[in-house]
Amino acid sequence: MNAHNSVPSPDAASVYAFPPDEGGTSRNRWVKPGLIALIVALAGVGGWKAFGPSSAPPAAPASNLPEVTVLVPGTTMLADTITAPGSIAAKRDAAVGVQGEGGRVVRVMVEPGQRVGAGQVLAQIDRQVQTQEIAQLSASVRQAEAEARLAQANLARAESLVAKGFISRADIDQRIATRDGAQARVGVARAQLAAARERADRLDVRAPAAGLILSRNVETGQVVGPGTGALFRLAEGNALEMRAQVAEQDLARLKVGMPAVVTPVGATEGFKGKVWLIDPIVDPANRQGIVRIQLDYAPGLRVGAFARARIEGGETTRPLLPQSAVLADAAGNFVYVLGKDNKVERRSVDVGAIGDAGVGIAAGLNGTEKVVASAGAFLKPGDKVKPVLAVAADAAATR
Repeated sequence: MNAHNSVPSPDAASVYAFPPDEGGTSRNRWVKPGLIALIVALAGVGGWKAFGPSSAPPAAPASNLPEVTVLVPGTTMLADTITAPGSIAAKRDAAVGVQGEGGRVVRVMVEPGQRVGAGQVLAQIDRQVQTQEIAQLSASVRQAEAEARLAQANLARAESLVAKGFISRADIDQRIATRDGAQARVGVARAQLAAARERADRLDVRAPAAGLILSRNVETGQVVGPGTGALFRLAEGNALEMRAQVAEQDLARLKVGMPAVVTPVGATEGFKGKVWLIDPIVDPANRQGIVRIQLDYAPGLRVGAFARARIEGGETTRPLLPQSAVLADAAGNFVYVLGKDNKVERRSVDVGAIGDAGVGIAAGLNGTEKVVASAGAFLKPGDKVKPVLAVAADAAATR
């Protein structure tokens, strides 16, 4: 038998056996901790999904409402002042022209801006013809007076002879009639002379009253007559006036005698006056009336110039707003106030005194409303806003 077939050889055993692994111990040491960490991570994810919030809360949306500064005006003691535009005119504008027959102007004796007295000669018209007529009539008067004296002397002599019987009573009556006729002719001649002198005097253009010459419309050498028109314009008594155009709602607040200050356009100085007449008519086209303010003449006042009047009507308590809060359109003045839920509402107002401190509100507000102080031009009724109440310093700065 073959012994080598039953017993494996050492070389064959070495072929089928696993060789020893020197790093096996190190790999086995890290496998278990890795599995444990994986299990813990999976458990944490599962627990977060099971017990955590289902979804993240939505972020609060930012407010889109515009912030608007508002103020509560309250009431303030204000001067009740009314301002109005207008023009300057003569209180009594007298047109001075030719009174008589007229003729050629030989001399003009005044200039615009000059003060004149009543009856003062403003211009002279050539009177050579009238002078000759006056001389002729003067001679007629002297002739009639001489004839009257002769008739009176004849009558006196006849009366001294009638008692002696030399002259009849009929002759005396005749001489009396002659004397009376001569005296009558004296009266006629004197009347004709006076009329001629009056016509000559009327050739002088005279001031009908004391006043201020406003304009001169005649030159030396010009031929004038009754149809020529006014040669001069005269402000009687040197009195001027401003015809202020006042809104209808303000007319009821004015009274005759109220003081006023008138400032012409371009002037830095105001002129004091007072209301002397309030016209009883309101223009239906613009709803304005004319208030006449009397002024004493001063070099800075020119008839026809545009001016602005400030009429003082005492003091009153009213809401006071910054000028930025008051808006205007075709419908009139208005402000925006905050209503329910901070929604913008339009409120029509009547504007009173306007000054550096702000705008006084004559009607439309009682002072307790929340009024939009600015940015009103960017709002419209019904807009919802976020109000920011202005403090006193802010309100003063806005004004």
